[in-house]
Amino acid sequence: MKQWWKEAVVYQIYPRSFNDSNGDGIGDIQGITEKMSYLAELGIDVIWLSPVYDSPNDDNGYDIRDYRAIMGEFGTMDDFDTMLEEAHRHGIKIMMDLVVNHSSDEHQWFMESRSSKDSPYRDYYIWKKGKDGQPPTNWGAFFGGSAWQYDEASDEYYLHLFSKKQPDLNWESEKLRREVYDLMTYWLDKGVDGFRMDVINMISKDQSYPDGQTQGTGYGDGTPFFFNGPRIHEFMQEMNQEVLSKYDTITVGEMPGVSVEEAKLYTGEDRKELNMVFHFEHVDVGNGSFGKWNPTDWKLTELKTIFSRWQEGLEEEGWNSLYWSNHDQPRAISRFGNDSPEYRVRSGKMLATLLHLLKGTPYIYQGEEFGMTNVAFDSIDQYRDIETLNAYHDYTSKGLLTHDEIFRGIHERGRDNSRTPVQWSDEAHGGFTTGTPWIGVNPNYVDINAEAARKDPNSLFHYYRQLIALRKANPIVVYGKYELLLPEDEAVYAFTRSFEGETWLVLCNFSGETQQRDLPYDVNERVIGNMEPIEPFTLRPYEAQVYKL
Repeated sequence: MKQWWKEAVVYQIYPRSFNDSNGDGIGDIQGITEKMSYLAELGIDVIWLSPVYDSPNDDNGYDIRDYRAIMGEFGTMDDFDTMLEEAHRHGIKIMMDLVVNHSSDEHQWFMESRSSKDSPYRDYYIWKKGKDGQPPTNWGAFFGGSAWQYDEASDEYYLHLFSKKQPDLNWESEKLRREVYDLMTYWLDKGVDGFRMDVINMISKDQSYPDGQTQGTGYGDGTPFFFNGPRIHEFMQEMNQEVLSKYDTITVGEMPGVSVEEAKLYTGEDRKELNMVFHFEHVDVGNGSFGKWNPTDWKLTELKTIFSRWQEGLEEEGWNSLYWSNHDQPRAISRFGNDSPEYRVRSGKMLATLLHLLKGTPYIYQGEEFGMTNVAFDSIDQYRDIETLNAYHDYTSKGLLTHDEIFRGIHERGRDNSRTPVQWSDEAHGGFTTGTPWIGVNPNYVDINAEAARKDPNSLFHYYRQLIALRKANPIVVYGKYELLLPEDEAVYAFTRSFEGETWLVLCNFSGETQQRDLPYDVNERVIGNMEPIEPFTLRPYEAQVYKL
């Protein structure tokens, strides 16, 4: 079935790092409004806005103190309304970040919940008695340490799957669920167009709270008991019935550990839950024994297997979301391409081609469209991400990884790679701010910036514009069937898209060597790209080609 959100291209804004309008070193809402014409020029349809709600900022806004207020550093509600109006004037929709697996410990609900076991808000959160002087379970938190925090006043523990300042909400409480649906309705009535839902497949926990298998960190793995938990589909269908079904929305659920079969349940049109999910399989390739903190080599065949499983699995039921980068992932060119001066732009075009020619809704992360890269800070003091800082402390203090080993992981895979400020120009701090940026700017802003890319007709920026225009003009890009070719090839990712009697061939060279392949096709024309092929099916290092057959 045709849907506008299938045909859309989404652009993620991480507000703190996007554009600072007032010189305090922190990106803000007025800064987003200032760049709306830039986003319209790029051609995107939807902005996914990372949290702008009031927050103490323990996890950069993903710890929410008030779901109906704007963080002071980002501006005011009037600023938000102006931005929303300006986005809609440019034909751009706004998708808010909905963070309702947990709140801040400074949220009024939690302060009330903590005040007394008899508080009417007590069951808004997950409180348990300890066992034999230990936490209720052995689960480890994603940001390090135990997932349980002891509260001396009540002699109970509360669950926090992330930071101890992010207590988990108790979705077993019907009153809590009503509160969530009310706040969603508040934003939709204000005019926002949908929600990206943070770790939404964790909201249903196994109520028996078993211990998990002990990991190298010494804590248990609780994920089998809260990834896609027992009541998750009941909760998602209730949310849809109570809220989403009453509006024309775009929805995507962030879902670590989700399988293709689960995704069909979340996104099948007859299921009435969500439009799309974010899975993590492709961004986890190359994880080592300590996950991303000691990365290993990965193979192109691994990537093909993952993408193809999702492409084929959701061909008839459900819908894919397509992404390389976001605020939690490193820069795409550094992660999957080649960020050297020689190949940065070409590999960026290749990665963009692959992503936008797969079947699904593509997501562009701020700065990706002109080729921003990872940053390699020298000192742990230059990093700001709570996950990175905790991991550095945990792994080095326990002797699990040396300083050099974990710094390799941080440089390759840490979250601050994507959180350095957007490089708008070659002016001081990349034109992001006239003040001191909250986190250091990547020093390569002098050469890599939006202004330079817009002036260069062969730049990555203009290639993204072409890809987005191609999507709008050709239904095959959105609705065409995917078929993998050359499945065992470790250098070239090749596939076809077919729709209503038309077939396109996509070839992407992931290697630093020229690749030639014999394929049984007659070529009608080259679809996109400024570089003429040496001959059909011959690809220069990191080159992509798209043909109509």
